[in-house]
Amino acid sequence: MNIDGVTTGIVLDHIKAGKSMQIYNYLGLDKLDCSVAVVQNVRSSKYGKKDIIKIDDEIELDFEMLGYIDSNITINRVKDGVLTKKEHLELPETLTNVIKCKNPRCITSVEQEITHMFKLADKEKKIYRCAYCDVEHKEYK
Repeated sequence: MNIDGVTTGIVLDHIKAGKSMQIYNYLGLDKLDCSVAVVQNVRSSKYGKKDIIKIDDEIELDFEMLGYIDSNITINRVKDGVLTKKEHLELPETLTNVIKCKNPRCITSVEQEITHMFKLADKEKKIYRCAYCDVEHKEYK
């Protein structure tokens, strides 16, 4: 299968196989007025299989959300056919308005305008805790 390279834009590489459509939908890539290619189950010597998203335009991305969904994602920025920047993501220390607290007694359940904030509690288990009520939120599925 042949997928054209990106002349100027962004390539999200090393996405865990099967997660690319979640990222596509969360970022609203269907609303862009440029070419977007989603390639799934690509063979990878490092991961076995991976997904790739190619965006043929320079756009701003929510890196906080991407690092939470899959901290192995590599963001490659390309300009005039040349790789200009390569970023490796990690789990963010703080998540703001990415996930919501499920505790019905949390202030965020009562006050709709309050920012949903979570702090990374356990990096290995990918556990976050609500900044307000300390309720645990496990890895993004």
